[in-house]
Amino acid sequence: MFVPAQYIPAADSLIAFGVWGASDFLGGVGARRANAFLFTAIVHLSSLVAVGTLALMIGGPFLGHDSLAWSLLAGAMGGFALALFYRALARGNMGLVAPVAAVLGAAIPTMVTAFYEGFPSYRHLLGFILAGIGVWLISRTEAGVGRPEGLGMAVLAGIGFAGFYLCTHQAGNASALWIGTCSRAGSLLVTGGIVLFGRHLRAVPAQVLGIAIVAGVLDIAGSVVFIRASQIGRLDDAVVISSLYPAITVLLARIFLHEHFSRARTIGMVAALAAVPMIAG
Repeated sequence: MFVPAQYIPAADSLIAFGVWGASDFLGGVGARRANAFLFTAIVHLSSLVAVGTLALMIGGPFLGHDSLAWSLLAGAMGGFALALFYRALARGNMGLVAPVAAVLGAAIPTMVTAFYEGFPSYRHLLGFILAGIGVWLISRTEAGVGRPEGLGMAVLAGIGFAGFYLCTHQAGNASALWIGTCSRAGSLLVTGGIVLFGRHLRAVPAQVLGIAIVAGVLDIAGSVVFIRASQIGRLDDAVVISSLYPAITVLLARIFLHEHFSRARTIGMVAALAAVPMIAG
């Protein structure tokens, strides 16, 4: 199907939104059955094999020194963030954890962009306020319940995702496949090192291994189309559309895990998701 050129960045971002949401759901499920860093290392390994093969086949020239450095840094930040995110999803409620990471991941690059391009619009400010309300409703302590488990890791993951977005953008207009390959190599170095030095290496059930491989392929597919969207369009537009991925994660968690939320946290989740298209609009 033909897509007009002006809509290609948005279409790529929507693809990232869909596959990242499905990948995160699988990651949360898999991390409940294995060590989060070991599981994430397997995800990164499968991602590296998949995207590296494509890059060798059709990826074009390899990266220059600056692009390589930014790609490796993006991978190191994103890889560690993804491990924390999977652990947060495994320990907490997916429908509560995912929006927090998404809002922070979208808000920080938007604020950095605003710093260089001028004061944010009223729509941006309204989005920030709405996001703050959403995060507060999600994270506040309820009678007899306590603060949602995994929330702190979700915050750190969101900051790491923001770093990934910014660093991949700094990698420039080189091949998205090679940027994806090198960033995934950086991710594997970080998470693999933690697994080895932390003595987390152990046998993984075949079912969990399969989940990790599928999650890895989906995750890198989302990363590559996101990188391409940010190259041919605006970074904030690519970030905001792709950061809607918690909607897919929440939907799958409701369908397959039958997750339920209190009314206040449901409102907070909706507010956080609604803030995403506003903070970079």
